[in-house]
Amino acid sequence: MAGGTDWFKESFRQEYEQQSAAIGRFNLALFGKTGVGKSTLVNAIFGEDVAATGIGEPVTRGSHLYLDRIGHLGIVDSQGLEVGKDNKEILSELGKAMKEMRRRPLAEQIHVAWFCVRGMDRRFEEAEADFVRRLADLGLPVVLVLTQVPARDGRYHPDAVELARRIEEYRLPLAGGRPFFVFAKADPFADQPAHGLQDVLDATFRVAPDGVHGALVAAQTIDQARKAKEAQGYIGAAVTAAAGAAFIPIPFSDAAALVPIQLGMMAKIAQLYKIKVDRAALLAIASTTAATQAGRATFSGLLKMVPGAGTVAGGMMSAGVATSFTYAMGQAWLVVCQRVASGGLGGIGRALDDEAVREAFVEEFRARLKIRRGDKSGV
Repeated sequence: MAGGTDWFKESFRQEYEQQSAAIGRFNLALFGKTGVGKSTLVNAIFGEDVAATGIGEPVTRGSHLYLDRIGHLGIVDSQGLEVGKDNKEILSELGKAMKEMRRRPLAEQIHVAWFCVRGMDRRFEEAEADFVRRLADLGLPVVLVLTQVPARDGRYHPDAVELARRIEEYRLPLAGGRPFFVFAKADPFADQPAHGLQDVLDATFRVAPDGVHGALVAAQTIDQARKAKEAQGYIGAAVTAAAGAAFIPIPFSDAAALVPIQLGMMAKIAQLYKIKVDRAALLAIASTTAATQAGRATFSGLLKMVPGAGTVAGGMMSAGVATSFTYAMGQAWLVVCQRVASGGLGGIGRALDDEAVREAFVEEFRARLKIRRGDKSGV
């Protein structure tokens, strides 16, 4: 038993690392004057304390631009230089870095810039407008964010609205063609809820390269619908691959061809929900042990329910049955990851409740195996 568990953990870890590389990294350049709320904005969209990880490493030798790598997110920030005072030096270093990075893989390039201005400052200087233009000239899409903007009854503070109007007069090359109003962290004392975060994220998705959308989905924490949609894509890809394998698909039994398919699917979904590899492996062990038992118990009945399933011969069965098991497994694993990410099943810093994990997985797994007669998709 211990040997099997060790094998599983090591196999899962290897697959996790491979899928992490496949997802890649979304790199965000962050600019704005000190105190405008850049860190608060980043933490609100990508997770608490993301922006407090340190100064990272220089993007090029001797540079004041530093890259922090946090999972599938990279944050590029200037250290020791101030926008408005050191624009020339920042832009010069950024230009050199961008030129060098374009020779690297997409995950090593800078993809989008956020330029932050405090919404209640009532001024936007020509130097800031020029900085934004220069960012665009370097090939960086720019999302301009007005931070710390109070709102009431769906209306933004008049001072912020006026500032946005003045900025729009510059006709800057901005994502969405306008500034975005944000109050990143709710203030219960002032009865001020957070707002605008989804707008900033949506604008970022619209201008980010398609090749880093998966990394951006994994890095952000506010749009659960996007995560679920991405996970369904992973499940669909695994189902398609399982159709080609067409072995007995009891999870992690003797179906060697299905093991990497199912492991890869689970590893990718775990990363969507920021479940670290060691915890994800423990979750997977608890889940798939139960799934193996549930799968064997329903295997004979399932054959009768799938049109054209035929008979088992030499360990082979129809692609419909193989895809059914893989689909059910993916959907059940997605439910487990979602619940752990939201603090259930002993998630977020607490000890895992193995029994609760097994129950949640098996309940969804069995429900997904109820294939109706005439459903030839196997799903």
